[in-house]
Amino acid sequence: MGIKDTAEEWQVTASETPFVGNKTSVRTDQVVMPDGSTVTRDYQVHPGSVAVLALDDQGRVLVLRQYRHPVRHKLWEIPAGLLDVPGENPLHAAQRELYEEAHVKAEDWRVLTDVYPTPGGCDEAVRIFLARELSEAEGERFEVFEEEADMELARVPQAELVRGALAGELHNNCLVVGVLALTAAQGGDGLDALRPADAPWPARPFES
Repeated sequence: MGIKDTAEEWQVTASETPFVGNKTSVRTDQVVMPDGSTVTRDYQVHPGSVAVLALDDQGRVLVLRQYRHPVRHKLWEIPAGLLDVPGENPLHAAQRELYEEAHVKAEDWRVLTDVYPTPGGCDEAVRIFLARELSEAEGERFEVFEEEADMELARVPQAELVRGALAGELHNNCLVVGVLALTAAQGGDGLDALRPADAPWPARPFES
């Protein structure tokens, strides 16, 4: 018997937005529980994100090292970014992020996996793409600002990232989920069996 997540929405009797930020906000809902009681749930409202696990022909993954203020760490990550435009095609957003953060383009794109990183406190949905057949992008590099101005770029063997994730040395959600999903796919039906890059994404519907 297979298992899968299913969409469901419990009754909300009241809702307010006590905080609105630049990209996200906080919502407070009064939610009716199965026993008829009503509880308060506070959560972050998020536009959604994409991430790119870019794998080169030597089995190395393109990673970035960036300061993340909330956790007071410099984290190794894979290229990622927000879905800034409602209804934006996530593949186009992923291609943009790979270009802007790494000045790289890819010819082969597939969906690696879809995740809700913190569903207990945030409605963010992330689609992680696998990008292969990499090459340098044409034109000038994208100008970076703020934390991204201090960003480092490297290509690291996949096995080293898996080791670091299992050893508790790498912590970024998309990096850890991405490299472990990649390894699982390679040991299963293979990378060519992954979903196509334009596969439906109910969490963030888009137009092709």
